[in-house]
Amino acid sequence: MANYTAADIKALRERTGAGMMDVKKALDEANGDAEKAIEIIRIKGLKGATKREGRSTAEGLVAAKVTDGVGVMIEVNCETDFVAKADKFIQLADKVLAVAVESGAADLETLLAIDVEGKPLSEVVVEEGAVLGEKVVVRRIARIEGGTVDAYLHKTSKDLPAQVGVLFAVEGEGDAAATAAHDVAVHVAAMAPNYLSREDVPAELVESERRIAEETAKAEGKPEAALTKIVEGRVTGFYKGEVLLDQAFAKDSKKTVAQVLEEAGVKATAVARFRVGN
Repeated sequence: MANYTAADIKALRERTGAGMMDVKKALDEANGDAEKAIEIIRIKGLKGATKREGRSTAEGLVAAKVTDGVGVMIEVNCETDFVAKADKFIQLADKVLAVAVESGAADLETLLAIDVEGKPLSEVVVEEGAVLGEKVVVRRIARIEGGTVDAYLHKTSKDLPAQVGVLFAVEGEGDAAATAAHDVAVHVAAMAPNYLSREDVPAELVESERRIAEETAKAEGKPEAALTKIVEGRVTGFYKGEVLLDQAFAKDSKKTVAQVLEEAGVKATAVARFRVGN
């Protein structure tokens, strides 16, 4: 009988994120040698990697870092929340974030092609996923710059890593800029705007909203003379829901986000928001 204890099983699960039966089988095969068991788990995991290609990766985490006015954020996905909170998975995400920060990569293709200890980062991710026993993918990356950049990470569950992440950049520096940038980053996490400013909204989307508003108003029997005002009012309502600068500020709904930034003497330059699986 293999020489290992329940504590050894627990320790190996924490190191690898692998399932209990996989860990026990590996320890049996390795006669209780933890390092050899990890190697066995990894080899078997790589053999099964192609079987995992079609699996859904709806769990995971968001990680971010700001260095010298440059903010970088990544989303790394896995299959289950068990793996999402495993030390091995969190360490992998930290490694991916470090590569993203150091390389200056601004898109996913470039990031995954970067050499890490003699192999592309994409291969490193697959190999680590093999150890974890799940499909693991780096889903996306954001990189923004500004005079002041705030990174805000939010946990939707206390038992899991951050599932929502925001990068928000403004022109200007100092305490007032830092406070405003952080407050708005927190707002973005909660209110999920899709665009920074009205100029960022595709023209065809605005026209679609305007057409729907007009057809709806006519169906409601609104008078022809009032249609223009009604339509513009509804389009403005659309902007208030979708555009960050038009939104009512979460901490003070009497002000818009644009007014909050103006009072702080700063101007928004960029925003990125990730939510795991969305």
